[in-house]
Amino acid sequence: MTTTDIAKAGGSLAIRPDQISWTDDQAAVLRQSGISDDVTAAELAGFLHLCQRTQLDPFSRQIYLIGRKDKRANRVVFTPQTGIDGYRVIAHRVIAETRETFGYEDTLWCDSNGQWRDVWLADAAPSAAKVTVLRNGQRFSAVALYREYVQTDWNGNPTRMWKNMGANQIAKCAEALALRKAFPHDLAGVYTAEEMAQADNPSADERHLRKVEPGQGDPWATPTPGRDFLTEAETAPNIEAVRQIWGEAKQAGMPDPVLNGIVEIGKLKAAPEAEPTAAPQPDDEGLVDGEVVTTPEDDYADAVAELRAAAEAAHLDDFDNGVTGALGMPLADAPVDAIRALAAQIRPAA
Repeated sequence: MTTTDIAKAGGSLAIRPDQISWTDDQAAVLRQSGISDDVTAAELAGFLHLCQRTQLDPFSRQIYLIGRKDKRANRVVFTPQTGIDGYRVIAHRVIAETRETFGYEDTLWCDSNGQWRDVWLADAAPSAAKVTVLRNGQRFSAVALYREYVQTDWNGNPTRMWKNMGANQIAKCAEALALRKAFPHDLAGVYTAEEMAQADNPSADERHLRKVEPGQGDPWATPTPGRDFLTEAETAPNIEAVRQIWGEAKQAGMPDPVLNGIVEIGKLKAAPEAEPTAAPQPDDEGLVDGEVVTTPEDDYADAVAELRAAAEAAHLDDFDNGVTGALGMPLADAPVDAIRALAAQIRPAA
């Protein structure tokens, strides 16, 4: 697909080669796809330039602008992202235009003892993968270490895709690194979903390191200056007040240890007075009189359920292949925002 092809396709959403800013129609669809008002004008301008340079279409789910909370910047920072297939499309297009030669050497995986293998049969994930790209007779090799790229859950364990297909996932990361070496001008500034998966790993201070005891502050919490939500919850007169404090803490972006601490306090205040010794026991659901504190796993499951419901309502067949094609990556690798955006696009047709 050439730049001219992109300009011909997509109607009002088509990206023109001479375009210097997003049109109103394009901006509306970008917002629907999950790009919030936190995005800066510079990030949007850079994304437009990247779409034009790579000839990947954001409205066909070939490239995304993914937002992630950056504590140093104290805001959501948006980064362009594609799937490994997007990298391959760009590489093959460049080779077709330049009439160069292109290929790969066999992918290699390394075990914990430093032994390289051309096929990975062990149940445990490899320690590293190596991919070598051949462009016009030159070798471009890259090694990706599993520990540097693995995506983990809030308990520090590999997520489902990285647990079940660790060798495949780390090989994609190594391939992306090698392709970026071989095609630096064409792939600079855009990263694959496999490479960026680890960016969504909960940091040490975001993980639920321990249960917060009722009436005790959390040493890992980062309270908003001038406001101690835990103390407010402890001194609240009833469960309704605790519920309101929890909502305000959530809106203020407080970390999960603080939110869970308010949950535990709410459980005590919701306990029947007739049984003062029967204090509620902590559970894994995080309930406060009907309020549910969701985890990233819950959020992902809810987003997938929304997408399945939208697909069924629209009578769409072949869900797995259709979703993979629309997202540009396997469903298990897709960010929650991208899954919800796809559900929103399908839903009006239902």
